[in-house]
Amino acid sequence: MKLTLERAALLKSLGHVQSVVERRNTIPILANVLIRAQQNAVSFAATDMEIEINESVDGQVGKPGALTAPAHTLYEIVRKLPEGAQVDLTAANSNQLTLSSGRSHFKLGCLPIDDFPKMPEGDLKQKFTLSAADLRTLIDRTRFAMSTEETRYYLNGIYLHTAKNKNVEVLRAVATDGHRLARVEMPAPRGAKDMPGIIIPRKTVNEVRKLIDEASGDIEIALSEAKVRFTFDGVVITSKLIDGTFPDYERVIPTGNDKLMQVDTRAFAAAADRVATISSEKSRAVKLSLTPGHMVLSAHSPEAGSATEELEVKYDGALLDVGFNARYMLDILQQIESEGVSFSLADATAPAIIQDVADASALYVLMPMRV
Repeated sequence: MKLTLERAALLKSLGHVQSVVERRNTIPILANVLIRAQQNAVSFAATDMEIEINESVDGQVGKPGALTAPAHTLYEIVRKLPEGAQVDLTAANSNQLTLSSGRSHFKLGCLPIDDFPKMPEGDLKQKFTLSAADLRTLIDRTRFAMSTEETRYYLNGIYLHTAKNKNVEVLRAVATDGHRLARVEMPAPRGAKDMPGIIIPRKTVNEVRKLIDEASGDIEIALSEAKVRFTFDGVVITSKLIDGTFPDYERVIPTGNDKLMQVDTRAFAAAADRVATISSEKSRAVKLSLTPGHMVLSAHSPEAGSATEELEVKYDGALLDVGFNARYMLDILQQIESEGVSFSLADATAPAIIQDVADASALYVLMPMRV
């Protein structure tokens, strides 16, 4: 194998694929990236057996071939080369890769390409297309609520499915960790109708999110009940899905919250952040005390003391005190793009519904705390 690539293109592709490689591997081949050179294209692939990333780039291929090389080591070498450098990759056999750039020369041990696992695609019959902006919205407005508890593995991802909203077919993404829930929807694209509900794993969600910032066109999503594949700009990400049943999230969205409070999003977020400085690290509890037109945020800690801050709000309901985890609340407020945010409340023990006053496509549910 013999090929030449510009450092920037090589670094970009290696950066994409090596991020799925776990630092600690019990299976040596999973620490390697598979490099294939043919005609004027070079492909890089890496996998952890649950997710596989494959990316193709243009390159000068002097001699076609394939090998596997240590992913993180190769990435670090290329990262430390000077900008604008040309990188030559050569291999007389599949046991050793030679990297040359200017006066720098490296020899890396390789493992047999036959050992590199290939993820079977299966029959991904359901296909539809989303713009990069739409997929970014679905991910950004929900992924913060994904659970990290391994015992409830079926919550460790984003639940993507179609649903009906006022007789309109919508594509809906939902995530929850039991403390908060995020739901965002948009008109279902052609091809998504009657798709099976799938749970995309947290790692896959984060890898896709990292890459779509660089996407220039639409993203094709193909799926079955066991796998999902994202294709765009020479990148193909194939992932297994979480094999579990996502809970009936509609049951936790309250319907009887009759007290409506509206407040300036940024002013409220800044005030909550300041007051939360006093709350204990474990609970991060902040109390909202509401009276008509007025809100007092407060926090108390036996060690740190107390804090209060007052804000003007739109509220004409009865006196209400309710507590929330400040970090969870701030995570939600970061998703609100307009100047106003609305809280639909019932009492101190009922979950709150939080929405952007200018955008009804996203809905958030936040469980209260005792304060």
